[in-house]
Amino acid sequence: MGVFGEFLKGLKVTGGVMLRTISGRELVTTRYPQEMREKPQRFHGRHVLNRYPDGMEKCIGCQLCAGVCPADCIYVRGKDNDPDNPVSPGERYGYVYEVNMLRCIFCGLCVEACPTEAITMTHLFEMSTTNRQDAIYTRETLLMDERGRVPHVFPNDPLADLSELDAADGWLKATAPAGVAAYEGFVMWRETPGPGDWSPEPSQEERDRRSETEDG
Repeated sequence: MGVFGEFLKGLKVTGGVMLRTISGRELVTTRYPQEMREKPQRFHGRHVLNRYPDGMEKCIGCQLCAGVCPADCIYVRGKDNDPDNPVSPGERYGYVYEVNMLRCIFCGLCVEACPTEAITMTHLFEMSTTNRQDAIYTRETLLMDERGRVPHVFPNDPLADLSELDAADGWLKATAPAGVAAYEGFVMWRETPGPGDWSPEPSQEERDRRSETEDG
């Protein structure tokens, strides 16, 4: 067929899709940002630092997340807890915690490495900035308050969907030992005061029933 023939073949495919889209028979795009795609449960988005239900911070400043990060985008500096007014249950807490979103590849290894489940990932992916400094997320930006709410770096953005910060358990779902029957249905992580769904993954039978119900 030759190069020119392959070129015409590609144009045929592209033109066919365009005609079907124009005629309304096939829609291949969404009206973003007015319409948002539903993200998978295990979507890797913006990070959040969690608290225990009693308000204590989960981060103990161990720096394991920074050590495992392949993009070298996390910086943590620990500080000893005040015995009379501790910040975390451990001897230390994350006094400085920064994530450089310009370097982050959203692999989730930081979440997997954390021994206290202090860092998880939300479903928020809209993090565009006009300067580099705004892309450095600090402890103040990442840490949820004592009621489980997570601050948005741009709280006054009219297009920002702050509810995306409520789903801070996506990567925990991915690391749940769902493949081991002995642990099926067990909650494998600690609670937070946040509104995220921390329930265990459903069994395969339950997933099949849900699929049949949705399809039927």
